[in-house]
Amino acid sequence: MESGDLERERLDLLQAALDHINQGFSVFDAQLQLVAWNRQLFEMLEFPLHLARRGAPLSAFLEVNAARGEYGPGNVAELVARRVERAALFEPHSFERVRPDGQVVLVTGAPLPSGGFVTTYTDITREREQQANLERTVAERTRQLRQSEDWLRLVTDNVPALVAYVGPGPVYRFANRRYAKWFDQTVESMVGRPVADIIGPALYPELEPHIMRAFEGKAVSYEYTRTRAGGRVAHMRSTLIPDRTLDGRTLGCFVLSLDVTEHKRSEAALAQARRMEAVGQLSGGLAHDFNNLLTIIIGNVLALRRKSDAPAMPDLSGHIDPILQAAQRGAELTRRLLAFARGEASDARPVRLSSLLSGMEGLLSGSLPRGLTLSVTVGERDPVARVDPAELENALVNLVLNARDASPDGGNISLVLDETEIAAADAEPLGLVPGPYARIRVKDTGHGMSEDVRRQAFDPFFSTKPFGTGSGLGLPTVYGFARRAGGCATVESRPGHGTTVALFLPLSRDEDTAGDPHECADAPRGAGELILLVEDEPDVADVVREQLCALGYAVLVTGEADDALDLVTQIADIRAVLSDIVMPGQSSGLALAEAIGNRRPDLPIALMSGYREGTASEAPPAWPVLAKPFTTGLLARTMSEILSS
Repeated sequence: MESGDLERERLDLLQAALDHINQGFSVFDAQLQLVAWNRQLFEMLEFPLHLARRGAPLSAFLEVNAARGEYGPGNVAELVARRVERAALFEPHSFERVRPDGQVVLVTGAPLPSGGFVTTYTDITREREQQANLERTVAERTRQLRQSEDWLRLVTDNVPALVAYVGPGPVYRFANRRYAKWFDQTVESMVGRPVADIIGPALYPELEPHIMRAFEGKAVSYEYTRTRAGGRVAHMRSTLIPDRTLDGRTLGCFVLSLDVTEHKRSEAALAQARRMEAVGQLSGGLAHDFNNLLTIIIGNVLALRRKSDAPAMPDLSGHIDPILQAAQRGAELTRRLLAFARGEASDARPVRLSSLLSGMEGLLSGSLPRGLTLSVTVGERDPVARVDPAELENALVNLVLNARDASPDGGNISLVLDETEIAAADAEPLGLVPGPYARIRVKDTGHGMSEDVRRQAFDPFFSTKPFGTGSGLGLPTVYGFARRAGGCATVESRPGHGTTVALFLPLSRDEDTAGDPHECADAPRGAGELILLVEDEPDVADVVREQLCALGYAVLVTGEADDALDLVTQIADIRAVLSDIVMPGQSSGLALAEAIGNRRPDLPIALMSGYREGTASEAPPAWPVLAKPFTTGLLARTMSEILSS
């Protein structure tokens, strides 16, 4: 195939591709002769098809347009000559042309390196009609509003938004009462004054670029933060709409602003909840294995204690008791971490808050350095709240120690207890139900927090303390406790003005405040009953088996749910089943208990777990659950209760 044929074939292929573009397209060479085009060019601009050929002169196209009157009145030859002369300059060009039939075409051209130029033609008729309709609508509405300014004032002053109009300068020409109040002004004091004077030198540089863009004819949306009188930080979302005439001039801009402070708080609360969920997922996966380890430690220490009680053995209680106490403390810490992270049920009961706070005063005072005093103030009422007293004490200790660390130069820390009624308008932003609440405020006179630090105060693992001195879980633990109790926690702080953390706890009308639970001194013993123990961790199984044997039971052990089901079916002498909830594979202790119940409905069952999936809002199992690690006394009572039921 000749080279000329190859070139022609490539050009034909390019032509086919160009015909699929929805814009008109043309390329003229340095002699202003047509080199390339597409079908849309001839369809959009209605050029005769005999011009659709390579080498057609630009002047031929211009003559068609001039003859149709698209360049206005005048001699056709002169109109064409002027445009050919201008085209020969090969300069970039972009303009809109309105054709006699009303079609608006955007013509955009650029020169080519070797001479000539490429041009695109875009039909923008619809866009210009929409713009014209919008401009006519805005103009008409503006005219109506100006004719009825009293009515406008009545409406805008009652809408829940900030409304203003800014004219050239920029100068305020209109403002409703809410807008004026936002900037601590009156309507009369604002109108006619420069925007910079009203907004102030601190904020105006931030907003000026947005205002300038609006005066360039562009709609603008943005957010900004302003510290109100009294130190309250507020967030505003504003939209500027240009006030444009039909010929494109911008007369000013309309301002619509909304206070989004509460929305920001809701977003922060949602983000906080998601972070809590993430921490819960992380903690839940570790808790089961950790509690199994503690079960092994506690079980073996208890066995060692029993053996050390023998007459021939030395007294090892000085070594055994600290190990046992440390292991039990680890179990309690794990339980609280899970309760904080996953929202699990805590040991909540009605608690008289004044007694609890008064009892902690001596403990907390002893942890404070000289120069830092602690005062506890209790109101006339004695509120009762349904909380876990250990968690509340832990929360207050966290808050007081944080206040201590924030007051290195001394000062005062005060705990104030009172009651407050939270109305519906105040309850929603806090995520509370309207009604009466007990309020515990921990105030300090320390260095305070910046706004950025205050917003992150309840975030897990966020800490301003030097690396290695803070875990970042103190305030998040307080927050989690308050939420589980049906209340909330808030922080108010400013640099140099101290910090106040408030706990809001719903009041309980149950006056029956129980004491702390305690272990029975004499654990009930078995009489040789055969117990089936289902536990897949061998070390845990050995510890629990030894505890059951020490209590006087005979024990069968298996680590498989299927084996356990076969054993209870085949061995009628099995008197009870103690099973772990978390089992290997797809099985679980709950499913096993249900299957056993179908085969032997009268067989007592108890369950064990290092943690349980789900939240406190789910229905509890139909069987008693021993939380790992557990003491021998608790195991003894549980087995005695299920065997006697």
